[in-house]
Amino acid sequence: MGATGIEELRTVADYQFGAGAGAALFPPEEERTIRRSTSGRPQQVLAGEGRVVSYGVDGRFTLGLVGGERLARTFPRPRCRVSVGTESVPFVADGKNAFCKFVREADPEIRPGDEVLVVLGENAVRENESRDENRGQGEEMDGSEATTAEPGTLLAVGRAELGAEAMGDFETGIAVKIRTGIGTVG
Repeated sequence: MGATGIEELRTVADYQFGAGAGAALFPPEEERTIRRSTSGRPQQVLAGEGRVVSYGVDGRFTLGLVGGERLARTFPRPRCRVSVGTESVPFVADGKNAFCKFVREADPEIRPGDEVLVVLGENAVRENESRDENRGQGEEMDGSEATTAEPGTLLAVGRAELGAEAMGDFETGIAVKIRTGIGTVG
């Protein structure tokens, strides 16, 4: 890698996430810190807001929340995204895994092992409102169904355990192994 290696890191990001990811993750005007191993290999890229990515020995990035936010702002839905329903919000935001039965939509290009963004589904809030309208007399909400998060809100970043199609096919099992959640959501 060159003196900073940023051009090479942009190329890796474009390859892993798609064209435009390198510029989104590592904008030219930004000051950043690249932490390196004793051999000089990049390990983490940090910006003022925190960790953008870690660079694994396998030559792939793992996203930090900062990197996830940057990709979410850059790419249109559903690219790089797994959308979940409102019932998953408190768990996923807290860093717990996203399960298949709560996946509402997934980028059809997602393969097992891909780094993904987990977001609140665009239709999840409407589904929740519909469920509330149909709730029987005397039923109480348990708190897991309520959220003030907006559709499309980034909840976490992690690794897809299944491909997009399989996430929709299964009722049980982990869809995304969450690496970092945003914390408590309203």
